[in-house]
Amino acid sequence: MASNVLRDIDFARYQRWLNRAIGADAAFMIFGPDGETFWGEGRSDTPATGRAIAAASVGAPGLRRLDIDGGRTVLHRSLGIANDISLGWAALALAPDQETTTARLDEIADAMDDLVAGIVDEYRQRAELELMTEELGSRYEELHLIYAIDQHVQNHAGDYESAFRSLLQSTAEHLNVDVVAFVRPEKGVSLHATSLSKEIHNLDLVLVEMRGDLFRFVQSLRETIVLNADDDPRRTYIFTDMPYKVIACPVRSDQRVDSLVVLLNHKHKPDFTNSDRKLAEVMANQLSSLSNTYLLLDSMGEFNHQMATALIEAVEAKDPYTRGHSERVNLLSMEIGRTMGLVPAELDDLHWGSLLHDVGKIGIPDAVLCKPSKLTKDEYAFIMVHPERSYEILRHIRQLKNAIPGARHHQEKFDGTGYPHGLKGERIPLHARIMAVADTYDSITSSRAYRAGRSHEAAMAEIERVTGTQLDPAIVAIFRDIVAPEPEWLQRFKIRREKA
Repeated sequence: MASNVLRDIDFARYQRWLNRAIGADAAFMIFGPDGETFWGEGRSDTPATGRAIAAASVGAPGLRRLDIDGGRTVLHRSLGIANDISLGWAALALAPDQETTTARLDEIADAMDDLVAGIVDEYRQRAELELMTEELGSRYEELHLIYAIDQHVQNHAGDYESAFRSLLQSTAEHLNVDVVAFVRPEKGVSLHATSLSKEIHNLDLVLVEMRGDLFRFVQSLRETIVLNADDDPRRTYIFTDMPYKVIACPVRSDQRVDSLVVLLNHKHKPDFTNSDRKLAEVMANQLSSLSNTYLLLDSMGEFNHQMATALIEAVEAKDPYTRGHSERVNLLSMEIGRTMGLVPAELDDLHWGSLLHDVGKIGIPDAVLCKPSKLTKDEYAFIMVHPERSYEILRHIRQLKNAIPGARHHQEKFDGTGYPHGLKGERIPLHARIMAVADTYDSITSSRAYRAGRSHEAAMAEIERVTGTQLDPAIVAIFRDIVAPEPEWLQRFKIRREKA
């Protein structure tokens, strides 16, 4: 990962800075840990220089000097270490006739120190951004599955078996798995769904095996098993002569394994991965609750809230005054979306977009984000960057493709004077226009470091004032209808009311 991050850095900018710092065109080079060239390829002797530095500089701190054949001198400095691996070196080749007095060398050393500090800072920021993106990608699949379970339970409230079948079918399609099954032998429960890549002629026998030897094996082992290879030694006593790839997850009830969730694929499909295993275990954990209670709707609502809160904790922990903002904007956005009659797929995108709309604020310095007084022009520029930073973080997650536009453009204004792109009217994505109304309302009614939250009436008056300039009039009209009957969240969010 380190090399990939370094290759993305714009070293031309550092080249220009070094030229100004030392008052000359610098033969500036960046090498990886093995001497490979990241910057400075134009010199014919650069590869040999990189190899020489890599061979001579193991563990060497500070600015070092290396004399190379031909009377050339190279000053080089380590970029540091990440995860016990060297990042590489920054180097500056001095011409044979270049001034090398002690004062001049001190000047160059200071410039090199500042240059390396800048590169290392940028590397750390990019590495943190990449790790956050990877974490969001893995968390998305888990949260999406949990959210889907909650939705299926709501759609089939009170109908235990129908909810299970619908959930299994959705999981088979979402994970592209040939068979997803839930078995509970002692209760005679055996439910399954298919999304077949090709027919399974002996499916009944496969289900019998799941309820029999496979269940007994996992019940005794009390942990998930994954069978991918044909020569896996466990196939001598489970799934014998059945050429399928299998994940089997125990479902616990009161510390006892009484059920099993099984994912099964034909052998021509790719091996199950650790990610597949983790998703199967998430599903098994949720079915553990669902299989033992008809009250899962309430518990899942709470669990989903906890998972969503955990996801945005990194953002809202930076500023205690914004704690709960993403959750409230999410709730209000979904109220508007449902009232507008958005289809389930659009509601799903609106859900994730509104929940993650402020994730880019993690890159704003605390001194700006938490400043109790008016922001300067430069400080406000940091704030204006956050939608684009949200986009940069989320754009690598394929599943969020249709949710990103809402998060990216929620600060656009209906008259085209917003940011980041100055979109106008219906050129602003619909989800962004919805989120803008929800975000405006919550920003006014919730407390900030520099002021107390204002009343519902004040918020509605301000929304009316900016309708047509900042906010979409059609969506404001829908929001007006939503709040007219005094929804319960007014009290739950402790929004102040003015006396009549």
